[in-house]
Amino acid sequence: MTHKWWQNAVVYQVYPMSFQDSNNDGIGDLPGITKRLDYIHQLGADVIWLNPIYKSPNKDNGYDIADYRAINPEYGTMKDFDTLLAATHKHGMKLLMDLVVNHTSDQHEWFQESKKSKDNKYSDFYIWRDPVDGHEPNNWREAFSGSAWTYVPERGQYYLHLFAPGQPDLNWENPEVRQAVFDIERFWLDKGVDGFRMDVINLISKPAGLPDVAGVPTAGTTLDFVADGPRLNEFLHQMNDEVLSHYDVMTVGEMPGSTPEDAIKYTGLESNELNMVFQFQHVNLSPNPDVRLGKWNDQPVKLPELKVALNRWQKALDGKGWNSLYWNNHDQPRAVSRFSNDDPKYRVRAAKMLGTTLHMMQGTPYVYEGEELGMTNGHFTSIDQYEDLESINIYRELVEQDKMIDGPTMLKYLANMSRDNARTPMQWDASQNAGFTKGTPWYALNPNYKEINAEDALKDKESVFYHYQKLIQLRHQTDVIKYGTFEELDPKDDQVYAYRRHYEGKTLLIMSNFTDQTVTRDYDQQKAAKMLISNYDDDQGTTLRPYESKVYLFA
Repeated sequence: MTHKWWQNAVVYQVYPMSFQDSNNDGIGDLPGITKRLDYIHQLGADVIWLNPIYKSPNKDNGYDIADYRAINPEYGTMKDFDTLLAATHKHGMKLLMDLVVNHTSDQHEWFQESKKSKDNKYSDFYIWRDPVDGHEPNNWREAFSGSAWTYVPERGQYYLHLFAPGQPDLNWENPEVRQAVFDIERFWLDKGVDGFRMDVINLISKPAGLPDVAGVPTAGTTLDFVADGPRLNEFLHQMNDEVLSHYDVMTVGEMPGSTPEDAIKYTGLESNELNMVFQFQHVNLSPNPDVRLGKWNDQPVKLPELKVALNRWQKALDGKGWNSLYWNNHDQPRAVSRFSNDDPKYRVRAAKMLGTTLHMMQGTPYVYEGEELGMTNGHFTSIDQYEDLESINIYRELVEQDKMIDGPTMLKYLANMSRDNARTPMQWDASQNAGFTKGTPWYALNPNYKEINAEDALKDKESVFYHYQKLIQLRHQTDVIKYGTFEELDPKDDQVYAYRRHYEGKTLLIMSNFTDQTVTRDYDQQKAAKMLISNYDDDQGTTLRPYESKVYLFA
């Protein structure tokens, strides 16, 4: 099998507004990213994925795009982007853009025209429906709480928005919409970008007739119901045929609700659509037992359930598709807080353990800014400390409107699961505002930046940063890490995550202790040729100390 460049790559995700501010207006920007390219290159990343940088009213932090061919002025200019792109390529790295084409902003010219009447050039660019018995066309709920429909008097109709009212869904059934999207893709690819991360791309084909969701509709059940619609394969195939196949690019589709079987259809190694998907099975673990509360909960993830989720994808895609490997991103809480232990006593080892567990799997690893430092959740205690639309809306709905849950409990849930945990500014050093800005930061810093920051990490050879650097180097150098088949070990073990990888006569044994206890496990590690990496400086054989992770090579 011929391997593609993106199968050898590690991606570093940059959330621009929180990464580095260069002009001291408190908002991260493109020149700030350019300034920090040496740091990303030192880590060893091959690809930088930028969250949306297009012109936007920022109702959903840039995922509501008003102009796909313009840079958000808060981030700089198109000249700044061209400089960043050229500098990224000069460092030998590639640049991945975030493409949001399930929906636009309601400030986009297409929607501004569409809502005026039923008979203009853009009237069919969005999904409009007449009222049914004086109310919404169906019972769908949007992702941030509330109905997925908003009424527009000018047309006497409702428009669909699976996300905020300011994010109307495009009508992909209209071939003119598809061609408009393809033109946007060509615009950026012709500039020299190296591919796209495609936001909720598996929602673009809606179920025929837009029927009601059965049972009690929630945001989650609505998105799962809409996901992987009847024409998705056709739309993605057309996109690849007319655009993507003409460029040497990397594509990853964010696909909430998708199964491995779905992923193989859209991203199979022999298919002509996308390279890989972002799946949600592992990050959706530990939902609230009360289905009305969805993901909002504060219970830790159970290790056997985590294994089921990750192992399922490793086994199902082997030889058929390609995994994307991630613990966290801009929509997920910090990994060391969610999946392990951010207590200062254990945080460094726990963060290294998580990195090792994931980076030894088959797929393309994604490192979210600050993950390589072991950055933690913010542990906020007041709703006033939140900025994220989803978090604020769900608090208002569940606590203030429906009185379904009390405020202190909901705040515990937000502290565990809110997207804002990932959006606090990058922690560069121990100076004021962590070196992110000399102005007033757009969002509060995590108070622990004086203890956790890049400057200190780069001075400490035992830091999380250098462990991630070594993980990336090992992947680049070791074919069994990149291509090996996956063998699960003891899936019901609720303390240790162990698995093997096999490739061309070589075997890896990965063992990770997910607890603060000392345990013993014997997988014949004494027969190994050598240890590739560990988060302790000595090997005690069958003993695994708190959050210990080690990788053995059998030749």
